[in-house]
This record gives sequence, C-alpha cells and structure tokens, in this order.
Amino acid sequence: MTERLYHRDSYLVEFSARVVTKEGDGSRLILDRTAFYPASGGQPCDFGTINGVPVLNVEEDDDGRIAHTLAAPVAGETVDCRLDWERRFDHMQQHSGQHLLSAVIIECCGIPTVSFHLGEEFSTIDIAAGSLDARVVGRIESRANQVIAENRAVTVEYRDSSDQAGLRVPSSRQGTLRVVTMENLDVSACGGTHVRRTGEIGCLLVGRLDKMHGNVRIEFVCGSRAVRRARADYDALNRVARALGTSTAAVPDAVAAQQERVKELDKTCRRLAIELAKRRGRELYETAAATASGLRVHENMMASGSLGDDVRAEAQSFTASPRAVYVAASRDPAAILLAVSADAGLQAGAVLKQALADAGGRGGGSTGMAQGSVPGAEALDAALASIRGVVNSVRLT
Repeated sequence: MTERLYHRDSYLVEFSARVVTKEGDGSRLILDRTAFYPASGGQPCDFGTINGVPVLNVEEDDDGRIAHTLAAPVAGETVDCRLDWERRFDHMQQHSGQHLLSAVIIECCGIPTVSFHLGEEFSTIDIAAGSLDARVVGRIESRANQVIAENRAVTVEYRDSSDQAGLRVPSSRQGTLRVVTMENLDVSACGGTHVRRTGEIGCLLVGRLDKMHGNVRIEFVCGSRAVRRARADYDALNRVARALGTSTAAVPDAVAAQQERVKELDKTCRRLAIELAKRRGRELYETAAATASGLRVHENMMASGSLGDDVRAEAQSFTASPRAVYVAASRDPAAILLAVSADAGLQAGAVLKQALADAGGRGGGSTGMAQGSVPGAEALDAALASIRGVVNSVRLT
C-alpha cells in the first residue's frame, strides 16, 4: 500500500520516492509514497511532474496502491516529484469550501448534503431538498463568508471507526478514520486535501441552483475561482449596461423594459406577416389560371419550415374566392396543408386524411382546411400525388 504523504501535509509540494513497480512501457508508476492525490470522493487528482515528466493521471487501484500515469517513461529506481501547486491549492480551497457550505446549510436549514463534485470550472453539491428559496441562499452565502473571515482553524486527526462522535455524516469505513474538523462548525470523515484555516478559502460564491433527481444542486466557487467568476460576471454585466445605455444597477429594469418592447414588436411583426400573407393569397388567386375543371389551384412547395400561421392565412385568403384549391407542403419536416373553397366540390379533411393514411402519415381537419404529416420525402410525394389525382378528378358545372 502506498504511503499517502498528502494525508499528513496537504502543503507538501516536492518529495522523493522509490519506484515499487513500473507498468506497461514504464510510464505508469507505483511509488512507495506519494503526495499526489488520486481522484476520489468527488475531488480530481493532482498533476505535476516526476523526474520532469508530466503526470497525466493519478488513481488508486484495488490493492490500495496509487498509480501515476506519465506522459513518457522515466528511468531510475528513485524519482523526484513536484506537484502543480496552483491546482492543488485550488482543490484545497474548493474542497474546504464544500465542507463549509454543507455545514452552514445544516446550521441554517437542517438539510444534509448527499453528494459533492469538484469540476474544472465550478463545484457542486446536491442537498436533500425539493427547492431552496433565493433569500435563504443569500443567508447561507453570507454566513459561509462570515466563517471564512473569522479564519477558523481546520485540523486533521485520526480516530477509530467505532468513534463516530460529532461526525456530520456517519462513515461506513472500517479501521482508522481521517477526520477533518472546522472549528466550532463541522466534523467530517474525509481523505481529501484541505486548507489549515478557513481564511485560506478566500471567499465563497454561490451560483445557479438546479433540480436534480428530487434534490437541489448548488453550484459554487471559492477563492481565486470566485474572484475570476465575479470579475467575468461584472464585465458581462457592464457590457450589457453599455449596450442598453444605462448603469449596471439599472440593468434588470432596462432588460425588462426591452423584453416588453420585443414582445410588442413580435406581436406587430406577426400581425403584419398575417396581413401580408392574406394579400399574397388574394394576388395568387388573381394570377392563377383555371384548370379544365374550372378550379384555380396553387401549390406552395417549401424545402423546409413549418406550415404556420402565415401559410394558413395565405391559404384562407386564396380559398376565400370561388372555386379555389390551395396545397402547401414542406419537405423538412414532411407535412401537407390542404385548403379548399366552399364551392370547390371537395372536403379538405376527408381528402387529406385519406392521402395521409395511404402514405403512412396522420392528420385531418375541417371541410375547408386540413393539415398533417408523413414519415419522409417519399411518403410526401405519394400523398401529394394522391391529392392532385382527387383535385384533377373534380368536374364542376
């Protein structure tokens, strides 16, 4: 079993070790001891170098040994190792921040944490609650940052697994437990790396909340990540404020006003589009030549797009005139609309329903207008051919 130096000292950056095993081409090493943390408990592994070669992955095997995967093989029985300190300290801030956040949520709300994940950009905890009020989130965040400012001690001790006294979450491990204590706030069994005092967490910023499998997932960042996130958010807010010609404080009201304006403009655009479609329908009727049966037929064939309100308005306008048949079709998605005038000698719903059924589609409608869909382009062509056949068979007196 590998000796875990990070358990005794999370701040250890450089160390030497003896190579116990080289696997594969020699780029996967088992050392007698290591300060590299293997991915475990929601915390990613450490990076760094061994004899100057980058460490790509660190993981624990089934025998409790820690394997280090390198970018290339290394020589020698003894190796010099160096951690990526920036990554290690970031993970220490986030993981200690998670203990702090989970403990504060217990303190404020009595809600336990059920899982933790430390990601590249942000970390998350899932708490056993169906929802969490925004005002409560604000109190939780404020309380967490108060504890950070108090610079409380974070200590590590070892105890037998039979002694579960004070643990925030009972541990199922047997033997010796590594227990991390945040002064007067939290006691947790944990094998991760942590800061020595809460002040080193820097600050804690709560992000978005999502419902996840009956729980609430809370996004958060600590330390340098929180500073970068706050700076990015402010820069984005400032750009929005400049674009709207207002102050950052007035952005919410300005955005709300813009949204209302957009809604009104959208309504106007839809109304004008319908009016244009109606006018186009009348013009199409005037230019459509009558068939031998005396019908004026227009086909609107579209490569893609939905047969929406504007198409229906055009169809209704076209068929408001006598002896008129309007067919619209879209190939992607494959759909058909059929509209007929009252004196066209056809029932749109019956004609289209039969054509769609024969082509493996579905749909229907009224005597004057019907609409439906088919599985694809081949079925669309078959349904259109069926409709054309019915229209061509009409004989008006």
